[in-house]
Amino acid sequence: MTAPSDQILSELRHLLSKMSDGGCVGPSVYDTARALHFSGVVAGNHEACDWLIAQQQPDGGWGSSDFPLFRHAPTWAAFLALQRAGSFPGAADAVQAAEQFLRHQPDPYEHAVPEDAPIGAELILPQLLGEATRSKGLNLPRHRALVRLPQSRLAKVHTLAALPSGHPLLHSWEAWGSSPAMASPDEHGSIGISPAATAAWRAQASAQASSPELLRRADAYLHAASLATASGLDNILPNVWPIDIFEPCWSLFSLHLGGLLAHPALAQAVRRIVARLEACMSTNGLGPASHFAADADDTAVALCVLNLVGRVPGAHALRQFKIGEVFVTFPGERNASVSTNIHALHALRLAGQTAAATSAFVDANRNPQGVWDNEKWHASWLYPTSHAVAALAQGAPKWRDERVLVALLKAQRDDGGWGAGSGSTFEETAYALFALRVLDERETPTARARAGQAVARALEWMLAHYVANTSPYTALWIGKELYCPTRVVRVAELVGLWLALSWGSKPEHRNED
Repeated sequence: MTAPSDQILSELRHLLSKMSDGGCVGPSVYDTARALHFSGVVAGNHEACDWLIAQQQPDGGWGSSDFPLFRHAPTWAAFLALQRAGSFPGAADAVQAAEQFLRHQPDPYEHAVPEDAPIGAELILPQLLGEATRSKGLNLPRHRALVRLPQSRLAKVHTLAALPSGHPLLHSWEAWGSSPAMASPDEHGSIGISPAATAAWRAQASAQASSPELLRRADAYLHAASLATASGLDNILPNVWPIDIFEPCWSLFSLHLGGLLAHPALAQAVRRIVARLEACMSTNGLGPASHFAADADDTAVALCVLNLVGRVPGAHALRQFKIGEVFVTFPGERNASVSTNIHALHALRLAGQTAAATSAFVDANRNPQGVWDNEKWHASWLYPTSHAVAALAQGAPKWRDERVLVALLKAQRDDGGWGAGSGSTFEETAYALFALRVLDERETPTARARAGQAVARALEWMLAHYVANTSPYTALWIGKELYCPTRVVRVAELVGLWLALSWGSKPEHRNED
């Protein structure tokens, strides 16, 4: 099977040309289940019920067993939703199996809150546990570390007055919002770019006979969000939507990591996206969506992209996110993200700043093998590692790191791919190749030969699994559960394959540094 480079470029061009529709995100068990629960209506939601039951794993839980930390929110949500499904075929068996899972699955929140806990876990999981206790009298001593969080913090959230549209806390509104007057749909019609939060708000607003126009906007948003999953099923929702800033930012950044950002075949599509990002960039930075709060991660990656195409925007918008020597993704977050600081480092270096303190923070967050595996926005260590290698090497032609190279080569699976779970994935294999591209340019001939052999094996695996014009489905990105931003992932996969196909030919567009 072959995958000609022009076919890959054609698919990339097509994907980039679509990035003005709010983005594509794979289906979410959590958000679909929460919306079904809040609607309280099984009639007309048969497809959603069928889909939820079909996603249940043999052990009774929902979500990948490779990443158990992220299974609790979707399992609780599906359990509660299917409880209301009554005599719907398969619902009772699914609920019984889910209850056994929730009783016996090891609890990662027993003693502490993990650094890479999913978004809003401290609000969402206690809320779901409380709902289960009230609705079924299910008395499970679960998630003690979350329940023991300072009650003043949680009480403050529950007593908040109305928040401005796009405030980060609105993303988890379904876990704490007690009145529809506390929020209103943004220009997209969403509450915090969250289908679950919007469905919760819509249910409360309908019960209180709120403005019909606002209800219509929320309904229109939920319909559009469902279409964004490309599932072809009614009322199947994504974990987050829209992602009209995040999707193009990360896609162009992946083009850079694979050496394709300046490729003539993609120039027109890249120019259109860059113009839009430049128009949206302000002194406050950018967020994942045009009507959501700015954050350090999206701001940093957007600054990287703008610098790489010659716009030279500086890095002033990042200053507001720096607390001491660390960049926080959102002000007030529980713990700083390693990848956010990696992206801030990259942006600062592209802007001509040494950023010694940020570089030291990034370097200090390696594991003993020399790679980065304590990330809060992605479940795979290959994602932050590939981005860290690029950031540390930026503007440092003599930089090299044998530990990373050794770790990458050792982690390659027998089938030629890479994966943090039980098998190789196309996405993670692409990240490994992005890192090897940077390392290869700085290594000895012997080390480069070893890297070349690894790439050849990866190419064989990728070609065996490549299907043109398809969508990825493996969820590795961390939201309220693991999710898949499908275009972002597909761009990374295609760029990785193109890189493997062209390895050793040293094409003109390979080195953009």
